[in-house]
Amino acid sequence: MTFTTARPATRRGLHPAWAVAAVAFLALIGAAGFRAAPGALMVPLHDEFGWSTSVMSLAVSINLVLFGLTAPFAAALMDRFGIRRVVAAALSLVALGTGGSVLMTASWQLLVSWGVLIGLGTGSMALVFAATIANRWFEQRRGLVMGVLTAGSATGQLIFLPVVAALAEGAGWRPASLVIAGAALAVVPVVLLVLRDHPADRGVLPYGADASWTPPPPVTGSATRRALGGLAYAARTRAFWALAGAFAICGATTNGLIGIHFIPSAHDHGMSATTAAGLLAVVGVFDIVGTVASGWLTDRFDPRMLLVAYYLFRGLGLLLLPSLLADAVHPSMVLFIVIYGLDWVATVPPTVALCREAFGERGTIVFGWVFAAHQLGAAVAALGAGVIRDTLGAYTWAWWGGAALCAVAAVLSLMPARPGARIHRPVAD
Repeated sequence: MTFTTARPATRRGLHPAWAVAAVAFLALIGAAGFRAAPGALMVPLHDEFGWSTSVMSLAVSINLVLFGLTAPFAAALMDRFGIRRVVAAALSLVALGTGGSVLMTASWQLLVSWGVLIGLGTGSMALVFAATIANRWFEQRRGLVMGVLTAGSATGQLIFLPVVAALAEGAGWRPASLVIAGAALAVVPVVLLVLRDHPADRGVLPYGADASWTPPPPVTGSATRRALGGLAYAARTRAFWALAGAFAICGATTNGLIGIHFIPSAHDHGMSATTAAGLLAVVGVFDIVGTVASGWLTDRFDPRMLLVAYYLFRGLGLLLLPSLLADAVHPSMVLFIVIYGLDWVATVPPTVALCREAFGERGTIVFGWVFAAHQLGAAVAALGAGVIRDTLGAYTWAWWGGAALCAVAAVLSLMPARPGARIHRPVAD
């Protein structure tokens, strides 16, 4: 890979980095369609095929595991082959998995479409894509940009969830799946036409860089070796295990519990699936606000303290949730939705900042592994909550278990050193 000579952006108007960030935001929206689907589609799939909650939760768990484990390799592939190619291929996989699911007649096909194809596709973008854009194209406002890009998934949820739920309840789950596939495919041409891999491709420096800035050395070698090398390097540090452990709990208490099981749990209490989906869409609204605000705060305050506050608020919400669920929407439930929405992925900007401080140029790939832990936590929670529901007849212990885990995450968040400190020293033998 070669770099052209870059120069500061001197013309009037927006720096090209903002256009790249805007297209990245759009791509994340296009990939977010499936994130809104499982909770809304589990009831109609059960009604048509008789599949148990555990079986459908297993498909989602496979998705979440691959979503996470693909991320660090995708980060290395973006370094090696470019962002545009990886993102276009990822969106195509999402479309293939969701579009192909309309032909399934057996549960193993659900595991392939929802689990393998969509897991690989969404994992090839995910938050490592956002981190790559923020780290390559911005020297200033990285926290804010990371917050905005992270909110892309929440915006996708806000857009798709009510549509998917309404279609699933009215026209059926197949039209809902095709809408998701079409949205992912529609973004591919925009990505190919507009997205660029490096600021030098536009003849400029990263946003906020001064004239002394020099590009990192060109990436060579195997993407697999780079990804595994990043893990081997990071795994020798306390900071990595603290960040990975806390982020695993983050995934368990968002994607794994609320994202997958809130609608079925609300349905157990007599609430319609459309109403419950509307509440999750409201989570998406406040998620956008909370994540952007978290990015702004991360540029100004100790990320560790932000994480402690986020996890404690989340744990309190999960602790109270069993007493809030009912057949209708009450003010207390609305308050839960608002608080949980503000907190949903507010953890991402401070976690990315701590990875960058701890691991420097390897920070994006290391964050890919931290994000893998996030998805492994989500997968375990998604399957575990389904088993709890099938075994005990209710989700109560799943919510309370999530609350206890949030307290653990708050403690783990105190372990990385303050930004600027050398926290990347290996643990002594």
